[in-house]
Amino acid sequence: MAASAGPRPGWSRRAQYSLFFSFLAVIAGLIVGLVLLILSLVAPQSYATVRGFALDLTAPISGALNEVTTTVTGLASGAGDYWDAASQNGELKRERAALMRRMVEARAILEENQQLKAALQLRERSGEAVAAGRVVGSSFESPRRFAIISVGSSDGVRIGMPVRAPEGLIGRVIDAGITASRVLLVSDRANIVPARILKGGQPVISTGRGDGTIDVRPLEVGKNPFRPGDIIVTSGTGGLYPPLVPIAKVIRLDDDGAVAIPIADPAQVSFAIVEPPYEPAALAAAASPDSEVP
Repeated sequence: MAASAGPRPGWSRRAQYSLFFSFLAVIAGLIVGLVLLILSLVAPQSYATVRGFALDLTAPISGALNEVTTTVTGLASGAGDYWDAASQNGELKRERAALMRRMVEARAILEENQQLKAALQLRERSGEAVAAGRVVGSSFESPRRFAIISVGSSDGVRIGMPVRAPEGLIGRVIDAGITASRVLLVSDRANIVPARILKGGQPVISTGRGDGTIDVRPLEVGKNPFRPGDIIVTSGTGGLYPPLVPIAKVIRLDDDGAVAIPIADPAQVSFAIVEPPYEPAALAAAASPDSEVP
């Protein structure tokens, strides 16, 4: 016969006491309940007094338990509110970032529309414009300065034709494909443009420096007529570029000349106009092998 898993209650005095006091507690509870029941039936007023005394006795405990419950509930609610606020804050940040992106896109579209409108107005004013196209690329890291426009020989573009934007002169065509052309920018070392100072009219020569800027020199040696802020425009001499087209703005003086920046920056210009040469004979000269750029 297997041994018992543990000592029986009769073998443990502590177990016997526990059973005994439990039994007494049950008996006492029954007696108290019975007394309260009889009291509530026989003497309701006395029962009300006893109930009030019990209420006074348990009120502090109930109040303490209520405070604990309220505190725990408040902590849980506060934590939930915190996480909700953090989530809403993150969502607002994402919405703000998306809104900023849309604003940048809208601003870029607005600027492009303004440039297109200016290019269309320029073409209307320049009744002899050959073609209008988009500037699809330009060189920055290379010492040679070129731009690509989205019009070519199928649009009537020929080598040597001047290219300009509403802001000013961009350069001249040196290669013409069927649907695209390559433009030698005014900031390239090989591009020399007869020009003059807009204010005063002194004749000067504009030559690209190959770094995005333009070197302007007066024809009269020994005199520097430039001032910072002077606008350099084409003079019409040579027959290729029409007169009074803005080329550059002087930013600093040199020993016998000045350094200027192009007014029509290909990096900022979206559309360009190809025009016929100012004098038709200049087109043959510009397209001759001696004027080709390597």
